[in-house]
Amino acid sequence: MDESEKRLKQEDCSEDGLGAGILTLTNKRIAFDKTRGRIADFTKRIEETIIDFPLNEVTKVWKEGLFMKKICISAKTNEGEKTFKFGVFSTGSWEKDIKKAQEEFKNQ
Repeated sequence: MDESEKRLKQEDCSEDGLGAGILTLTNKRIAFDKTRGRIADFTKRIEETIIDFPLNEVTKVWKEGLFMKKICISAKTNEGEKTFKFGVFSTGSWEKDIKKAQEEFKNQ
């Protein structure tokens, strides 16, 4: 992160296709870092950043699910537009915070 970038929200979660990791929202981008944990000694380490795109490349944000709620994010990637579905605790607040960060990013 550069000096002008601020972390707005971060949560341990799981993405449907990528598995367990940490979802991070900053005032400039959204990132997902893959993690690997060990039950034997309760350790968790970050392996690699799988998703890292600026907020202006996010095309759509919504929540879905009745019992297993997910925050869904569509973004432009090198392979075209992709959708990612993250299992987070408060899908409503993630949706609101991402949309708010996008608006503030546009106004910079």
